[in-house]
Amino acid sequence: MRKLIKFAIIALCLYPALEAKSQIDIGIRPDTLSLKLDSVENIFLQKNLLLLAQRYNIDAQKALISQAKLFPNPTLNLGTTIYQTATKQFFPVGRNGELSVGVSQVILLAGKHNKQVKIAQTNATLSEYQFYDLLRTLKHTLRTDFFNIHFLLQSAKVYDTEIAALQKVTDAFAQQKGKGYISEKEVIRVKAQLYSLQGEYNELKNQLNDVQSELRLLMQSKNVVVIPVVNEEAITNLNPEKYPLRVIIDSAYNTRPDLKIARLNTDLSTQNYNLQKALAVPDLTVQLGYDQQGSYINNLTTLGFGIDLPFLNRNQGNIKSARTMIKLNQAAFDATRASVDEQVFSTLKRAIEHDKLLKSRDASFEKDFSRLLNEVLKNYQVRNISLLDFLDFYDSYKQNTLQINSIQFNRVSAFEDLNFYTGIDYLKN
Repeated sequence: MRKLIKFAIIALCLYPALEAKSQIDIGIRPDTLSLKLDSVENIFLQKNLLLLAQRYNIDAQKALISQAKLFPNPTLNLGTTIYQTATKQFFPVGRNGELSVGVSQVILLAGKHNKQVKIAQTNATLSEYQFYDLLRTLKHTLRTDFFNIHFLLQSAKVYDTEIAALQKVTDAFAQQKGKGYISEKEVIRVKAQLYSLQGEYNELKNQLNDVQSELRLLMQSKNVVVIPVVNEEAITNLNPEKYPLRVIIDSAYNTRPDLKIARLNTDLSTQNYNLQKALAVPDLTVQLGYDQQGSYINNLTTLGFGIDLPFLNRNQGNIKSARTMIKLNQAAFDATRASVDEQVFSTLKRAIEHDKLLKSRDASFEKDFSRLLNEVLKNYQVRNISLLDFLDFYDSYKQNTLQINSIQFNRVSAFEDLNFYTGIDYLKN
C-alpha cells in the first residue's frame, strides 16, 4: 500500500520546486521585453501621446504672446460718387469727380497693450507647468505599474510551482483510480486545492494583464509584455528618514507643478484685474482725412481725434469679478499649500511604517521556509505526515510569499508616492 501511494506522489519530486521561473500564459504570444526602469521612462517620454498633445499646447500659448505684442491695424476709408447727374457719368474721376479718403488709428491707453502681453506670457508659463504636472502624474503611474508588475510576477512563480506539482499528483492519482489503493477523500482534497489555486492564479493573471495594459498605453507600445529588471539592492537600501521633514517639504514647495499652477492662477487673476481697470479707460482714435470736393472747400485735409465718453459703461462688472477672482485663487493657493503639507507628512509616515514592517521580519525566514518546505515534501513522500498537513504547510508557504511580495510592493509604492509629492527620487538619491 505504501509503495503504491509513494508511486502516486513520486511526481512531486520531479518539479523544480523553488527554482522554476514563471511564464504567464495570456493566450497570445506578444513580444517580451526585459527593461530597466530608466529604459521604460525613456520610451514613455518619447512616445506618450498625452505629453505630445500638451507640448503642442505650450507652442500654441507661446504663439499667443506674439499675437498680444501686435498693435491694432489702422483703418482706411475710401469714398466716391456713384453717379454724377450733371455729366451723367458713373464713378466720375478727375475734376468732375468726388473722392474722400480717411485713415484712422486706435491708440491704446492706460497700458492695455503691455498688460495683455503679460497675461499671454503668464498663460504660456502656466501651460508649461501643466505639462510638468501631467508628466509628473503619468510618470508616477508608470513607475508604480513597473514595480507592481515585478512583484506580481514574483507571486506568479508560487502559483506556477504549486499548480504544476498538484497537477502531477492529480495525474498520478488518476492512473490508480479504481484500484482501491488511494483514498477518494485524498484525491478530492488534492483536486480541490488544485482548482482553488487555478482560480486564484487566473485572478492574478487578470490583474497582471490590466497593469500591463496600462503600462503599454503609457509607453504607446503595442503587443508587448514588459518584464521589469529591478535593482534589488537599491530597493533594499531605501530609507524614508534619509531627509528631514523640513527638507522634503521645502523640496515640494520648490518643485510641485500643481503648487506653481495655483500661484500662477493667483498672479493671472491679479493681471486680469489690472487689465479690466485699464479697459475702463477709453482708447484714443486719431483720424486723418482728405476730401476732394465734398466739403466747404476743395481738397480739404483734416486731422481729428475720437474717444469714448465713459459715462454709462466703465467696465464696473468685469472689474468687480476680477477682484473677486483674486480672492478665490488666493484661497485655492492656500488650500493647495496646506494639501502639500499634509500629503508629504502622511506619505512619509506611511513609508516609515512600511519600511519598519519589512525590516522587522527575519531576513532568513523565507530561506528557512523554503528549506523546510523541501523537508516536508520528503516526509510526505514517505508518509511521515498526512496529505492535509502537507497541503496546509504548502498553503502557508504560498500565503507567506504573497504577503511578503505585497509588503515589498506597498513599501516601494510608498516611496514612489514620496517622489510624487516631494520631487525627490529616493531610488536615485
